[in-house]
Amino acid sequence: MRIQEKARARCQWLPALDKNQDTLYLALADQLAADIAAGILKPGDSLPPQRLLADALGVTLGTISRAYREAERRGLTEAKVGSGTRIRGVQSDEPKFHHLSKADADSIDLSLSIPIPNPARSEYLAISLEKLANNPVALRQVLAYQPEQGNLQQREMLATWLTQHQLTVSADELILTEGGQHADFLAMQALIRPGEAVASAALTYPGMIAVARQLGLKHLPIPTDAQGIRPDALERLCQQQKIRLLYVMPEYNNPTGEQMSESRRLALVEVARRYDLLILEDAVQYVLPDQRGTPFYHLAPERSLYIFSVSKIIEGGIRFGALRAPTNLMPRLSASLRAQCWSVPGIVGALVCQWLESGHVDALIDWQWQEVKQRQALLQTLLGDYSPIAHPYGFHAWLNLPEPWRASILSKKPKDKVLR
Repeated sequence: MRIQEKARARCQWLPALDKNQDTLYLALADQLAADIAAGILKPGDSLPPQRLLADALGVTLGTISRAYREAERRGLTEAKVGSGTRIRGVQSDEPKFHHLSKADADSIDLSLSIPIPNPARSEYLAISLEKLANNPVALRQVLAYQPEQGNLQQREMLATWLTQHQLTVSADELILTEGGQHADFLAMQALIRPGEAVASAALTYPGMIAVARQLGLKHLPIPTDAQGIRPDALERLCQQQKIRLLYVMPEYNNPTGEQMSESRRLALVEVARRYDLLILEDAVQYVLPDQRGTPFYHLAPERSLYIFSVSKIIEGGIRFGALRAPTNLMPRLSASLRAQCWSVPGIVGALVCQWLESGHVDALIDWQWQEVKQRQALLQTLLGDYSPIAHPYGFHAWLNLPEPWRASILSKKPKDKVLR
């Protein structure tokens, strides 16, 4: 006992550990993630030597070793010979999910999944701003503090527009957000505790992974096939450890372009219900109704959340979207959004709703998808021999390169050599 007391006094980090848990090393790693998320541990902080922490907690050295290895696997810590184990900071050599294009103003930018440039966007924005400026009553309403769930009239208009586009939803089920990335963050912050696990396709939107890491969540990749996430692989993962949320992009996965069939969606819903998973469907990559499958919130409304954003329709700088959620989860989502930013700015929602009401958004959609369809046809003509994977209305395509090629090698090769 005296050894344990001395060891506890020397530990710069001493987690609370329930020894009745089945997997002590995972519980310890989860507590480490939670303390990082809470700011108790900061980048660069040293963790106690393994033997010292084992003595302090009264557990085996193997338990501490496995916990430290698990923390390093999650990207929470880094171990260096001679300096021990430290909390990991932002690494300059890590891939960044965010970047701004360096394309010239007079070039066609294909480096990002962004709407195709069209002068009509500036014209429509000018019209909307002028209408709002000439309506003093509307100006007063949007300049005031808004409810945390979002302006009711704006939610009603957005719900009407989505329903007209075969995404039936009510205003009460929507909480307005500052775009799709904000919706990702809001859902996981409000509904998942630090240290808990979220799962997604092995190759998925990097912004989702960035959110999970920022919140101290454990991200688990799931093997996929031509239809996306494999239900058998998800079930095996659920049998091994507790997962709280499944992140899906069923219309076409970013970046691989896979689209789920109806049978695949139903199979994933069955697994989610058996293991009580929440389902977060990212639909920011907007797809026309005739190319769209059944959204998960129609298949499993009691556990499904749905992300909508105007970033791929209007423009990425218009930070406006919505999160559809079961009504029983709305109080937690609203409280989380209120703590973050109080509410989405009313003026942004007012501008978007004017676009929806005037028909400008539908006009942009009609024009843009015709352009995208032509670009996809050109892609197949130029690179069809390499079997690129792409949705007919997608902004991007996935090209499997032969070993040992990498994307950097392909992008540097002259076009005539690439196409031979």
